[in-house]
Amino acid sequence: MKRRKFLQLAGGASLAWPSLALAQRGAGPPLIAFLTPFTEDIAIERTADLRAGLKQVGLVEGIDYALALRFANGEVSRVPELTRELAALKPRVFVIAASMSGLNTARKEAPDTPLVITGFAADPIAMGFAESYARPGGMITGNTMNAVGGEEALTTKRIGFFKELVPNLTRLGMIHFADSVNPVAAANLALPERNALRKTSAHFGFEFLSYEIRTLDDLDGAVSAGLRSDVTAFYISGDPRMNTNIPRVVASLAKSGKPSCGVYPFWAQRGLLMSYSNDLHDMLRRAGFQVAKIIQGAKPGELPFEQAVKYTLAINVKTARQLGITPPPTLLAAADELIE
Repeated sequence: MKRRKFLQLAGGASLAWPSLALAQRGAGPPLIAFLTPFTEDIAIERTADLRAGLKQVGLVEGIDYALALRFANGEVSRVPELTRELAALKPRVFVIAASMSGLNTARKEAPDTPLVITGFAADPIAMGFAESYARPGGMITGNTMNAVGGEEALTTKRIGFFKELVPNLTRLGMIHFADSVNPVAAANLALPERNALRKTSAHFGFEFLSYEIRTLDDLDGAVSAGLRSDVTAFYISGDPRMNTNIPRVVASLAKSGKPSCGVYPFWAQRGLLMSYSNDLHDMLRRAGFQVAKIIQGAKPGELPFEQAVKYTLAINVKTARQLGITPPPTLLAAADELIE
């Protein structure tokens, strides 16, 4: 679908479709409100995945459902405002992707609206969102990225692959936003990331360093600090604020001449050496299955919380060549995506 047509159909961070008046009259098919903190291009991909899941179970857009999208372009501070915009449309179902502040705002502003969450690196039981995986209870269901083993298990697997690409890894520098920039976001993402990397560094025998930034304007300074510390490679946080200008981040890291590892597939697709994470496309499609069941009458609290079963290892072969790295054949064979 053409980008222009997509935005006309789905709305955006500053578009008000469908109209509040239409939603208040209850006219038309049930409304699905979809919120993602990511940038416009990634939001387009994620919404296509959600639509694919709905289509796969037989729902037809415009007949069985309507869709309203808001994306924050990585500006986490805008998420509550965008969530309230969607809540004002009186949706039949909320879908929140990878945003704790969006989840909390939706629960506060629309406590009686079914909520499907997807792409969360958290255990819904430990966070108090669900009574159990089999029967969550309440108004929330969805899928989680790494409930089994938590962030540490997924990070260990990711770094294991990265070590195969960079066997001489002795010092890894993580670039992330400072906790004080957004304490809520940091408490749910940056801190577990750092803790997981510290434990992983001890397991694999390299030194872990972290470099805080407050805005992307600080990025070049963080990279320079890493070079002064003689890091072997860089690791980019999965914080959605890092995604507001991916080309800028990739360009800064490319100038360093060091290998780099990202969390999500779109990082390797756009130039970093490697990424490893849950298959976000699959998770959105599966969220679509759960949304369809709710629209058809199921109670969210009776739909099991799903744990991720598909993962994506992406290697940018072009970047590897530029860095003089020859990926082992076994790793190339294991990769789900090779970017030329």
